Amino acid sequence: LAEWLDNAIKSFTALWPNLSFFNLDYNVLGLLALILVGLVCGSVSSLVLGNRLAFFSSALTHSAFAGVSLGFLLALASGVKTEADFYDWLTPVMVGFGILVGLGIAWVRERTSLTSDTVIGIFNAGALGSGAILLSIVSQRKYFNAENILFGNLLSLNSQDIINLFFLVLITGFVLYYLYNEMVFASFNPSLARSRGARVRLANYLFIALLAAIMHFCLKSVGTLLIHALLIVPAATAVNFCSNLRQFFWWTIILCVGVGLMSQFLSWQIFVLNPALGKELGIGIGGIMVVLSVLLFFLSMPLSIWLRSRRARNAKVS
Repeated sequence: LAEWLDNAIKSFTALWPNLSFFNLDYNVLGLLALILVGLVCGSVSSLVLGNRLAFFSSALTHSAFAGVSLGFLLALASGVKTEADFYDWLTPVMVGFGILVGLGIAWVRERTSLTSDTVIGIFNAGALGSGAILLSIVSQRKYFNAENILFGNLLSLNSQDIINLFFLVLITGFVLYYLYNEMVFASFNPSLARSRGARVRLANYLFIALLAAIMHFCLKSVGTLLIHALLIVPAATAVNFCSNLRQFFWWTIILCVGVGLMSQFLSWQIFVLNPALGKELGIGIGGIMVVLSVLLFFLSMPLSIWLRSRRARNAKVS
């Protein structure tokens, strides 16, 4: 599949003028990645807010530090000596570790009297501590740039990364298609959901595992410090002007995909003005995405006030 996608991208880029946007394969790969990341993050963002998992998602992103370090040590133990082989070990170890951390938080939260933020804080501290210890060893080897994990790097993507994101979108769509209503119901009133026969525990554990997989698969594109914001801010923006859950779900996806495409467009325009900084600006697309998301949130606040006053006037008239 990766070879087929590489050939398809080369055929596509050959159709465009030399050094234009679509003539460069890394631009096409980045565009595909941003669309897929926007789809998958936008589809679960409304559930993250509904389940009050903002702090939880932050803990999962921090667990990536420990996951990266663990994957690096396992790769060294197996005799890996090249950067490409290192990333082959990194992705499955990091994703698996993130899922275990997420499920561990949910399991401890169920079986103790501790509050959710306390349990999350404990796991967060453990993940950061483990990552700090292991990263001191990892930093001595120059197999990868730590900034690529922190902030993402679209220029480092390859066809296999796009295929992984595509299958992640399919899996996310499959899970939400069958369990979305139960996930929403459980987020509002778990006790009532159980009394109506909803599979609350299955929905919670499956959503946590899915959220962990999404966050860790998207790290290479957006980065561990920025994926958390991408999951929270577009959904918070959509809340300001949406009147029902259907609008909330779809507008969150539109905002996530939209800020990704706009960020790449702005980065490319700056690249055209100053080609010498092109590579560095390409790395900063993740940061532009988050800044645009935050700006849209603040711009939506006056709209929210106007919509609430309008709905109040319509309610009085009716």
